[in-house]
Amino acid sequence: MKIAYLDCISGISGDMTLGALVDCGVELAAIQAGIDSLGFPNIKLAAEEVKRRGFRACKIKVLHEPEHAHRHLHHITEKIDASSGLTPPQKDLAKRIFTCIGEAEAKVHGTTIRKVHFHEVGAVDSIADIVGCAVGLSLLRVDRIVCSPVPTGTGHIEIKHGRVSVPAPATAEILRGVPLASSAVPFELTTPTGAAIVKTVADEFGPLPALTIQSIGLGAGERDLKEQPNVLRLIVGEAGDGLVSDQIWVLETNLDDISGEIIGHTTARLFEAGALDVYTTSIQMKKNRPGVLLSVLCPAELVAKMEKIVFRETSTLGIRRWQACRHKLERRPHTVETPLGPIEGKLAVLPDGGTSFSPEFEACRRVAAEKNQPLKEVYEVAMRAFGENVKV
Repeated sequence: MKIAYLDCISGISGDMTLGALVDCGVELAAIQAGIDSLGFPNIKLAAEEVKRRGFRACKIKVLHEPEHAHRHLHHITEKIDASSGLTPPQKDLAKRIFTCIGEAEAKVHGTTIRKVHFHEVGAVDSIADIVGCAVGLSLLRVDRIVCSPVPTGTGHIEIKHGRVSVPAPATAEILRGVPLASSAVPFELTTPTGAAIVKTVADEFGPLPALTIQSIGLGAGERDLKEQPNVLRLIVGEAGDGLVSDQIWVLETNLDDISGEIIGHTTARLFEAGALDVYTTSIQMKKNRPGVLLSVLCPAELVAKMEKIVFRETSTLGIRRWQACRHKLERRPHTVETPLGPIEGKLAVLPDGGTSFSPEFEACRRVAAEKNQPLKEVYEVAMRAFGENVKV
C-alpha cells in the first residue's frame, strides 16, 4: 500500500501543498496544464528553491494579472466542469475541496452555499492552488493519505470582514473533527484552503505510519518564521504489512454504585450513538468495594457526545480520556452461499495477503431461527462454505 503523509509542523496552505507535491516529484508542467484548462488568462506557476530556517524547500508562486472578482461556488465549479484537461477524479476532488470551503463560509455567515461570496478563496491564485493540488495529488497515485495533527497558529489577521482571531472563522469551521496541534507561533499557519485540503483528502490523522520512505517533498510557506521552519513536509512511502492505522479516543470511568441494568442501558446508548466499542471490566475499588470499569472507544468527533451520555446515564463524577493509535486489518462486507442460504459477514485481509471470514451474529441467528438449526452449526456451515471458496 502506497501512503502519503502530510507533516504539518507549521500548518498547511494551498501553496505549501503545491510546493511539497512538486518537490516530491510531481511534474510542474502537468499541474500547469490542468490549471490552463480552466480558461483563465495568463496564470503561470513559478517554482523556486528557498530556505526556511536553513532548510531548503520548494516555493510555488501563482503569477497572474490583477483582478477584483468575487466569485460564487457555482462560477468555479462550472469552470472545473467545462475543463477538457482535467480527469473526472481531478474535477471531483477540486469541487469537493471548494464545497468544503463553501459550506464553512455559509455556516459562519448564516447564509446558503449558493449565496456565499468567495473572497480570498475565489481569487485566481487560490483557484490555481486548489485545482493544482487536485491534479498533483491524483498524479501522486497513493492509496491512502495520513495527516499529522494540524496547528493553526495564534494572534489575529485582517480579512475582508475585519480583524479576527486565528484560526479564522471559516478555517475553524472546516477543522471541526480534525485533531489540532498546539502552537504559539503568532501567525496564521493554516489557511482555509489548507484546512479544506486536509479535511477532504486525509483518510486519517495521527503519527507517521510504518512505511518504507520513497520520496520526501518540502513546500515552503510565505514567511521565514523565527520559531521553526515554515514548511509542509510530504513523505511518500510503501507500507508492506497490509495494516491500516488510525487514532481513536479511549474514555474510561469507574462505577460502583449503580445497577447492572443501568450499565447495560448505558452501553446500548453509547453503541447507538456511534461508539466503536464499549466494554466493562470488573475492578476492586476503595473500601474493598467491587466495581465496574466502563471503557468506550470512539473517533475524535464523538468524544463530547460519548461523555454527555456517560454523565447523564451514570453516577460518575469524572471521565478519563486519552488518544490511542491502533492497527486494523482492511475489511469489507462479504456473503457466503451455504446449503442454508446466504450468510453475511466480514472479510478481513491479513498482513500476508490471505483472508479471513467472520460471520455476522445477527445473520447467523436469523438463519438459525428460519431453518430451526443450532446457532453453532450455522456458524460452522458459514465457515465451511468460506473455506471451500477462499479465492474471493
